[in-house]
Amino acid sequence: MTLKDRLHDLYHGRNKRATRFRYAMLGFDAVSIIFFLGTATLTLAPWLLIADGLIGLFILLDMLARFWIAPDRWRHLRRFYVLVDIVVLASLAAAPFLGQGLMMLRLLRALRLVHSYHLMHDLRRDSRVFRRHEDTVISAVNLLVFIFAMTALVFVLRAQEPGLETYVDALYFTVATLTTTGFGDIAMTTPQGRLLTVVIMAVGVGLFLRLAQAIFSPAKVRQKCSECGLMRHDRDAIHCKHCGAEMKIETEGLD
Repeated sequence: MTLKDRLHDLYHGRNKRATRFRYAMLGFDAVSIIFFLGTATLTLAPWLLIADGLIGLFILLDMLARFWIAPDRWRHLRRFYVLVDIVVLASLAAAPFLGQGLMMLRLLRALRLVHSYHLMHDLRRDSRVFRRHEDTVISAVNLLVFIFAMTALVFVLRAQEPGLETYVDALYFTVATLTTTGFGDIAMTTPQGRLLTVVIMAVGVGLFLRLAQAIFSPAKVRQKCSECGLMRHDRDAIHCKHCGAEMKIETEGLD
């Protein structure tokens, strides 16, 4: 077996070794996100640059490996999580020159935790909790990523806006704008700041409502109907609601 075949098996295989590898990648993503959160407002120091470099190297190797084993490499480059990796690497490379302001944009990498098909397959197969609350988990992560990405942009504009002194101020403004359209104690005064406020309100409210819908709507399972292609069904469905075809949904039985 060649090196390329081994990498393909690790990233796309269904054996235990491949599953453990992908969970290890999931763990790396989680640790890197926590690291980005914890160091977002720290002054650049040699140890921080070294840590950034090591994380960036690991991300680069992962991206190159996926590109190498992809059957259609140009299509692979257009995938969302690949573009996210490029943004992450760019922010890591620019940190020594631009400072820490844009570092929180690296949280966009968190989207890979839920939008990677193979990772979701493993979570769906191995985690009963994830299967029952998949939509809620995805919606919550998307909302958190949006909040921290917008907080990073607000933090970049802090020098031009009164009342924004620290990263906590930027986070407070973002959450207050998203949930209540603001309390008025901190308000953007520049044109770019007001446009950003509009984006936070418009997009953020939509994500917030989507999370609420996922929490209070009946749980669904994802299984493609062989007749009409409908993907979402009730957990105990025996027929497709769209076309009436018989469904054979894998289940562990009633609780």
